[in-house]
Amino acid sequence: MSLFSSFFGPSINELAAQAAETPGSILVDVRSPDEFRGGHITGAMNVPLVALPANATRRLPNKQAPLFVYCLSGARSAQACRELARQGYENVTDMGGINRWTGPLAQ
Repeated sequence: MSLFSSFFGPSINELAAQAAETPGSILVDVRSPDEFRGGHITGAMNVPLVALPANATRRLPNKQAPLFVYCLSGARSAQACRELARQGYENVTDMGGINRWTGPLAQ
């Protein structure tokens, strides 16, 4: 754990590693489709924040699955986590913003 994460919680890189080690986990990118096409974490599913109220249960049918949610800066991922919790998702982790990601991006 880094000095930064000891004050502010795990980094997006640490949480992505945790997601990779968690059976059944789903990385959820809540940015717009254009932002997603510009580069995303490998394996992430794009479910834009604006689509969550109407499409979450269709795109993410298992409400017990571990969800790891990120956006650009962390604001939309926080909103998405609140919306997912409101809809009954039980295991949601806010990863924050991809702007702090130091790994490779998939196109």
